Parts: sequence; C-alpha cells; structure tokens
Amino acid sequence: MSSPSLAAETSRRRTFAVIAHPDAGKSTLTEALALHAHVIAEAGAVHGKAGRKSTVSDWMEMEKDRGISIASSALQFEYAPEGHEGEPYMINLVDTPGHADFSEDTYRVLSAVDAAVMLIDGAKGLEPQTLKLFRVCKARGLPIITVVNKWDRPGRTPLELVDEIVNEIQLQPTPLFWPVGEAGDFRGLARINDDGEAEEYIHFIRTAGGSTIAPEENYSPDQAEEREGDAWSTAAEEVELLTIDGALHDQELFEQCITSPMIFASAMLNFGVHQILDTLVALAPAPAGRPSDPNVLEAAGGASAAVQEFRETDDDFSGIIFKVQAGMDKNHRDHLAFMRVVSGEFDRGMQVTHAQSGRSFSTKYALTVFGRTRSTVEAAYPGDIVGLVNAGSLAPGDTIFAGKKVQYPPMPQFAPEHFRTLRAKSLGKYKQFRKALEQLDSEGVVQILRNDLRGDAAPVMAAVGPMQFEVMQARMEVEYNVETVTEPIPYSVARRTDAESAPELGRQRGVEIFTRTDGELIALFGDKWKLAFVEKEHPEFTLEPLVAD
Repeated sequence: MSSPSLAAETSRRRTFAVIAHPDAGKSTLTEALALHAHVIAEAGAVHGKAGRKSTVSDWMEMEKDRGISIASSALQFEYAPEGHEGEPYMINLVDTPGHADFSEDTYRVLSAVDAAVMLIDGAKGLEPQTLKLFRVCKARGLPIITVVNKWDRPGRTPLELVDEIVNEIQLQPTPLFWPVGEAGDFRGLARINDDGEAEEYIHFIRTAGGSTIAPEENYSPDQAEEREGDAWSTAAEEVELLTIDGALHDQELFEQCITSPMIFASAMLNFGVHQILDTLVALAPAPAGRPSDPNVLEAAGGASAAVQEFRETDDDFSGIIFKVQAGMDKNHRDHLAFMRVVSGEFDRGMQVTHAQSGRSFSTKYALTVFGRTRSTVEAAYPGDIVGLVNAGSLAPGDTIFAGKKVQYPPMPQFAPEHFRTLRAKSLGKYKQFRKALEQLDSEGVVQILRNDLRGDAAPVMAAVGPMQFEVMQARMEVEYNVETVTEPIPYSVARRTDAESAPELGRQRGVEIFTRTDGELIALFGDKWKLAFVEKEHPEFTLEPLVAD
C-alpha cells in the first residue's frame, strides 16, 4: 500500500496540456502561468516588440523564427493559491505543438495528462485544430477548462462564444470568471460564485509590455457598478442570463467532459492568468491509475497471468513514454525520453524493466526539464513528467515498470498524407545520414518507409503535414551536420496491407509497397480514386486505414 508521503504527493499534483489552434497564444499563456507561479521573473512573447525574448518553452530555432511551437515541452513548477495552507501544488504543464502538421505529437501528449486547457482566440472562436483536439480529449475522457484568450483585442461577444461552443461541440461552458468590458476594452473579471452570482470585481492594472504580473484591485458589486458603470451592469446581466440557463459548475459533469469551467483572459497582458491556475488546482483531477493493454492481457492468458490488469497510483512504480526528443542539449548528442509517472515512486538510479522487450533499464540519468533548462530529479510521483537521458531503447508508447509487469496500451500512429524521398547531398555523409535517420525515426518526427527498389539511401518520409519534412531536414543539418535533399513522389493515400496481398498489390499501376520501421507493410496509392478502383477490382486484398484508435 502507499505511504502517507506517496498519497500526499500524488494528491497535490496536477498534470495538464494546453490545446489550441495555431496563434491562439498557447506558448504565451504557458509563460504567463510560469510567471504567476514565480518560476520566472519576466515573460517573453513569441510575437513581440524588437528585442523581446521568445518564450522559454520554445527552444528550437525554427520555433523562435516562426513563432510557433513545434516540439512539445514539459514544464514543472510549484504553485500555491492565495490563502492556501500546507504544501503547494506541483504543476506539470505540457506545452503541445501549435501547428496542425504536428497533431500526432499532440495526441501523444494528451495520453500523458489528466486534464486540458482549451485555449480559444476571442476574435476567432473555435477553429479547425481546436475542434480536432477537442474530439481527442472527448474520446479520452479528459476534463477541459475553456480559456478565452486575447480579450484585450477586438473580438466577438462573450455570449456568442458560449453559444458557439454549445452548438459546435456540445460542451456546456460554465463561466467562473466573466469579462467586464467588451473585447478590446478588457477592464477586469467578475468572479461568479456557486449560486451563479457576480460576487466580486477583479480590476487589472496594466504593466509595461505585459512582461510582469498585472496588479489587481478587488471591489464589491456596488463598488464595481460605481466604478465601471454600464460595463459592470452588462457583465452582471450576462451572468444572470447564464445562471437562468443552468450554466453552473458541476464537478461530476466537468470530470465527465460534459461541462467546462470558463475563464476570460489576456495572456499577453497577464490578465486572468492566476485565476486559470487557481481553477486548475481546485478543479482538475489528481493523477489516477491506468488499465493494462487488453491485447497484452489476452496474449498472456488474462488477468490471472503475470500482467497486472490495472495499476493504481499506490502500486509499484510504472511509467509510460509519450515523447522522445534528441538535440535539446547542443553540447551533447543526447536522447531524451519524456516519461509520465503512472504509479508508485520513481527514484533516480532504480532498475526498471522495459515491458516491450523484457530488458532491464537503468534510470541513473533522470531530469526535470524547463524548456532547455535541466535539473537532476531524485524522486518523482504519479503525474510527474521525467526526462530519461540516453534512453535509446525507448519509443513513444513504451512502458517501464518495477514489480509485477504492466504494459499500457500503445500510441497509435496517424495516417500520413504527405510523402517525399530523402537522401544525403553528399555520399560521404551516408554514415551520419543513416544514424540521423534511425534517431529521428525512433522519435516519430516522420514515419520512414523503405523498399528494395529505392534502397536505404533514399527512403520515403511519410508525414501528417509537410512542415514535418522541414523539421526533419533542419534537425539533420543542425544536429548531425548532414545536408539533405527531398523529392516529391506521386502518392497521397496510405493503407496497411499484409504479406499475402503485397505481391499482387504491388503489381497494380499507381501502387507501391513499402515496409515501415515497425515491420508493417504499407501500400501507397496515387489518390483516393486509385484506391477505390483497386478495392473494387480486388476485394480480396487486405487494405486497412492507418488511423488513430
């Protein structure tokens, strides 16, 4: 059973991700949250005035140049709300890639968190990438806190945004902090109590460039009306309308992803940021246990076999790898595996078992990571994110454990829609090219496809979005000193096939068969019409979609 310290450490942890459409202000919010937790003294901004810093969570050169997040990063810090007694909360915040081309990486991140913040641009409302990621959260049962960002800029009305969320994704917002002042004239927030009444006005005072915490002034409803006039009256009336409509927080419905606490903010000005943190620590669930992969249980003969059916947080240690990243330290050719602790206490140096191979694995080099800044971690608890150094044998979706075996469900790969060959510019760099290809393939930067016709010198890259190719080439050049050339190939649709179908399928015009690194046979088709023709003419072929479960 768990020790009092393990139970206490688990209960004070909150692990969440921020999901959003590109340019909704996700990385800026990440920095603002760290600022309000007093982890950093001054926030940078991705798009700011000349000379301003980029956010510390965006460390790749491409991220700084383009102002978007490409690689997921994990930030850990403590936070204690005002008046909180006892140990502060431990926040594990995973900042996800901000571009649709990296949806697969975001999907992996969402398998490692207990809740999500859905960040919405106050002028644009729900956007395609937000909708896609919301559906992933819904399928995974992740509770969602909705944050409407950029309220300091002209935008839509708050009630319009509430209606859009209800109508588009059938998620009922339950506002906890309602804006005083229309979009573009953000004066403060009305705090809504359990009875649905605007009980307090929080007025924000701007700071230079929004780089430090915005001071707050608190007023009663009467004082707020005297100070703000119609702006407060309008906010109070809107809150009353929402209350009549039943938009009140219910913890059980929130945890079932039926309702969503709602907050309005400006991450750039640091307005409403600590209210987001307060809501997260108060409402987001603490870490919970996980079931084993049912396929592994079945293969082992059921729950009575050596595989544990369910791992509670107070069981022996176990963790799941959700991200592998190299090149984060320019001084070393490191290979960092990001692990979510699922159960038990992790102690640096402990010997664990890699579930997929059955081999022993040493955890001598374990780190917490804040952007590119690292510190050695001696112990970690359920919900924590730990970086394991030089973990070359680990891949996204792998399980490591101590004690009785457990193996968590794998992370499915997304269906690629873009394909290009890749080769080294110089034949003299072929050895480095092979090494870089193996490394970046294991990280899941792209999927690598090979066949005898094309050979190992010109494999095919398969990706969800074309920007993945740019990342592949940039990292090969920066981290391995290998310049590469890519060429398009005439395919746009991929299907999984089998050894029985592959020989005849490969003889069809406009079809090419490849082997993926994991051993799967992949058939590429010129377009969806070619696929439909082959399926009609040869119903005996095995052709399965490559989609996330």
